[in-house]
Amino acid sequence: MITLKSRREIERMRQAGLLVTEAHRLIASMIRPGVTTGEIDQAVENLFLEHDAIPLFKGVPGPVPFPAVCCMSVNDEVVHGIPGDRVLEEGDIIAVDTGCKLNGWCGDSAWSYAVGEVDAEKKKLLEVGEDALYLAIEEMKYARWWSEVAGKLEAFIHSHGYSSVEEFVGHGIGREMHEDPQVPHYVDDETYEKDFELKPGLVLAIEPMVNAGTKDVHVAEDHWTVHTADGRPSVHFEHTVAMTSDGPVILTPRFDTLKEAE
Repeated sequence: MITLKSRREIERMRQAGLLVTEAHRLIASMIRPGVTTGEIDQAVENLFLEHDAIPLFKGVPGPVPFPAVCCMSVNDEVVHGIPGDRVLEEGDIIAVDTGCKLNGWCGDSAWSYAVGEVDAEKKKLLEVGEDALYLAIEEMKYARWWSEVAGKLEAFIHSHGYSSVEEFVGHGIGREMHEDPQVPHYVDDETYEKDFELKPGLVLAIEPMVNAGTKDVHVAEDHWTVHTADGRPSVHFEHTVAMTSDGPVILTPRFDTLKEAE
């Protein structure tokens, strides 16, 4: 069942979202050749602890409980990469997904980053992935149903010769990280069967995952890390977005946009 949030509840979610924004400010400042994914993850965990926030990802149930506060997925890894001793190298791209619960409300955001200078394929993929996320948010101003947004999002991704991952989708978010509805970034029969109206009070984690090649993926032996089936790179961008009477509002704004607003 979809639970619509009040203006007051959305404002509380904004506070959680702004802490996730701060986490990504920290992440961006640390990404460079030579740093390990584990070092970045520990820094984010420390930030959440300083603010008495509960990490959303650490301990998520699975064959092995997820062991970190961030998912860090490098190059051909799509989502759910586990931070550790891996050293980032010049030319890598890394998707970092993290979230927290603050005063009972959740925020969730992912971003893909270049490590130093990257090749033309990865640079374009990063641009298209980011543009896809903002296209979806922009289309929410005009659409009545999510399927309308998903169709335009999928068409945009395909127009660049890329594919939209279908094994994983976005989700509603509020007091829990995963709430109804499911938020696909493509259209098929199920998209229409489970379609939902874009009403004020709806809060979604919108997170297109864009592969340079095939949409097919496989899960590694660690039970979490998802790779592209063809070994080509993938990007992941996500914002927590609230629908209001004035249109969609990003609750996890990028730190550089906050700087510009100041």
